[in-house]
Amino acid sequence: MGNESVVQVHGLVKRYGAKTAVDGLDLDVRAGTVTAVLGPNGAGKTTTIETCEGYRTPDAGTVRVLGLDPVTQAAALRPRIGVMLQSGGVYSGARADEMLRHVAKLHAHPLDVDALIARLGLESCGRTGYRRLSGGQQQRLALALAVVGRPDLVFLDEPTAGLDPQARRATWDLVRDLRRDGVSVILTTHYMDEAEELADDVAIIDAGKVIAQGSPEQLCRGGAENTLRFTGRPGLDVGSLLKALPPDSAAAELTPGAYRVSGTVDPQLLATVTSWCAQHGVMPDRISVERHTLEDVFLELTGKELRS
Repeated sequence: MGNESVVQVHGLVKRYGAKTAVDGLDLDVRAGTVTAVLGPNGAGKTTTIETCEGYRTPDAGTVRVLGLDPVTQAAALRPRIGVMLQSGGVYSGARADEMLRHVAKLHAHPLDVDALIARLGLESCGRTGYRRLSGGQQQRLALALAVVGRPDLVFLDEPTAGLDPQARRATWDLVRDLRRDGVSVILTTHYMDEAEELADDVAIIDAGKVIAQGSPEQLCRGGAENTLRFTGRPGLDVGSLLKALPPDSAAAELTPGAYRVSGTVDPQLLATVTSWCAQHGVMPDRISVERHTLEDVFLELTGKELRS
């Protein structure tokens, strides 16, 4: 991974009539990384990505992709990026095999088409027209079209939507291989486990702005992520336990015999709690460490109400 940026967005504003879809958004994507862009419906993430791809013109702000303006320098940029749209972008009457081979011929050093077809499980539908493919097959073909030209940067919009577990794992493996080969990947997804599994960096967008950005580990750090629970006999001296813990810790008996310790939960704190239990003749019936998930963070930041 490099420290240089492949995408730099500063103060991006995009309006549709009276509606402001993107409102002064800033986003920075490092080279050689997988960046997941998350957000509820209507948050502005699709508009942001489409602006980076050159499909929309900003009303204000600057956007640079691989150092180029995606609108005014589109001709220089397009050969260097791959784009997987959630729908469309493929000739509906074309056969899957001929469409992929046609796109490969437009690039100087494309991937091996037959190997890509085999990897994404498209062998059986190569001569099938696009409109007759299943939704999952259309998704896999769109992914193949996005990467066949060996792009420096690839945009993947919901790459595993509608895929079965095997195809989903194959897609994950392909994304990992792209990163290993130095390709920068920006993906939008509604699957939080996908973002946690694949992303080096996560940007959460809401109300047209990036409201949080960092690695999954950084975003999940703090709060309920740092919680240790154990069960023992009721009425333990919680005050004594608290004195043994680091200053930033808290301890409480939530219900009779059920205890919670919060703070910076690391191996040292775990050892302190178990040592305290041993000194006081306490045999914990159960001890567990709870960790904040990316879904927890997402819901805390964006709210739990449904969006239309």
